[in-house]
Formats: sequence, structure tokens, C-alpha cells
Amino acid sequence: MSKTEIKSTNIFSVEHRVAATERQETNGHRGGILWLTGLSGSGKTTLGLELERHLHLKGYQVYMLDGDNVRGGLNSDLGFAPDDRTENIRRIGEVAALFADAGLIVVTAFISPYQADRDLARAVKPDGFHEVFVKADLETCEERDPKGLYKRARLGEIPEFTGISAPYEQPAAAELVVDTGALSIGQSINRLLEYVDDQFGQPHTLSSVA
Repeated sequence: MSKTEIKSTNIFSVEHRVAATERQETNGHRGGILWLTGLSGSGKTTLGLELERHLHLKGYQVYMLDGDNVRGGLNSDLGFAPDDRTENIRRIGEVAALFADAGLIVVTAFISPYQADRDLARAVKPDGFHEVFVKADLETCEERDPKGLYKRARLGEIPEFTGISAPYEQPAAAELVVDTGALSIGQSINRLLEYVDDQFGQPHTLSSVA
């Protein structure tokens, strides 16, 4: 039996007494998922954290999920083999969908190297899933290498490392492409903010963006 099959029995759907439209009215915006994907070093986490901060200051209900904090808890039992990567993304997709159903904008920052896995995450909440390709070529990411991971991967110290000993499949049709090889952090954030305002609606501003 695969990990995606439901093993539990006697499961019944929960009929919430707070409608999605009520959550939207309270928050002033729609809930949904911004799925940031790209190579290690492309800038996903940097952009995700900055985007979370800016959206919060603008009055959005927002939360960020990142590979490091999820793998340190929820997915601490998973490695980086293809099957584990698939299960990692499946779980994250389910969690992100729950956050989105609660009315939040969920920013996720995961390499998520396989198109099939990203499609699986999209399928959980197709009407609120926005794939964002954080674009930077391998050379640029290796030059940045903020955690020294590429150097270790080249030395053979990290097996199944995306871009070196494991593949990365670029999104086939991302809703948004942010080219961090050509754009500054500020320019990249502005593109993301414009996209969010357009796709999710604009809440009343609680304070100005720093």
C-alpha cells in the first residue's frame, strides 16, 4: 500500500460552521497557497520570509512553511531519496491546504524538484494553488551557496543533492516566474506583492510597509 492511500477507517468529512466566504470577509482577502519552487540558493527562503513580513504589515493573514522548519518536525522521519521527497511534498501540500482553508495565505519555500510532486500538491487545493518559479541557474546558485551545500555535494558528502546528483524539473506552467538571477530582492518582492494584491484581494492596510 502506498503512502498516499488512506489507511485509517471510519473517517467522516468535517462540515465547518464557518464558511469560506465568512473567513474571506473577516480577513479582507482570499486564502490560498504561494508555492515557491527552485534550486537551493535561488532565493526561495529569503523571498518567502520577506514576503511574509511585508504581507503581514499590509494586513494579510499569512504564514510561511519552509523546508528546514518542516523537516525538523513534521517530516523529521524523511530523507532525500525520491520516495521521501514525494512524501515530504505530499504532507506539505496537505498542511498548506488546511492553512488556506482557514483563510490564510500560505507561502511555502521548498525545492520540490519533481513536477509530478508539485502537481500532487496542487491537486489538494487546485482553486487556490499558485506555483511560483524562483528562477536562478545552477552557476548562480553555486556562487551564492549560502549554506555551503553545493561545495559539500560536489565533494560527495551530500547524496541525492538537487542540481548535482539529483534532477530538478523546472515548472511547466508556473503562474509566476521571479528571476532572482536578474532581479534584486526588492524588485522580486515587488513582483510578488503585486501578484498577491491581484490574485488574493487587498485587505485594509494596518500599517505601512517598512
